Amino acid sequence: MDPKGLAYLAAGLGAGLAIVGGAAGIGRLAAAALEGIARQPNAVADIRGAMIVAAGLIEGVTFFALIVTILLAIK
Repeated sequence: MDPKGLAYLAAGLGAGLAIVGGAAGIGRLAAAALEGIARQPNAVADIRGAMIVAAGLIEGVTFFALIVTILLAIK
């Protein structure tokens, strides 16, 4: 396999792992938030706000990982 094909393979695997990791993180976040809301219905607004911020951070890191894998593939 030529070096360029290996770079594409590595970028594809890296992108896949980044997507799976981001999805798992957001899934765990949503599960924990729903459990917290079930235990404390009065804290819905606080939990929702914290969940949105955390989900944004997880998506940002996932997007950054995808950009890095694309840049490594193009290099």
